[in-house]
Amino acid sequence: MPKKRKSRGRSKGGKGRSDFIHCSNCGQLIPRDKAKKVTSRISLVEPTLAKELKSAGAYIAAPKTIKYYCVSCAVHYGLVKVRAREERRFR
Repeated sequence: MPKKRKSRGRSKGGKGRSDFIHCSNCGQLIPRDKAKKVTSRISLVEPTLAKELKSAGAYIAAPKTIKYYCVSCAVHYGLVKVRAREERRFR
């Protein structure tokens, strides 16, 4: 049976079973090592107000948000591209 991808679509290697998480978009249960992780910062202050506060020397906290997407949602949002058959096995 040929392997479609070198990693078999996972990043666990030979570590056994990994825990499951929910996709942030559709709620599908997927293994944590197969999910696409997206980290971003969200500003709690409007950009115009933040610019004024920064010029005054204030510190503006921007907490990190971590989202996990299943492969189909990651392709839909453009986080992952569909690759040709020859390119799939390599990163």
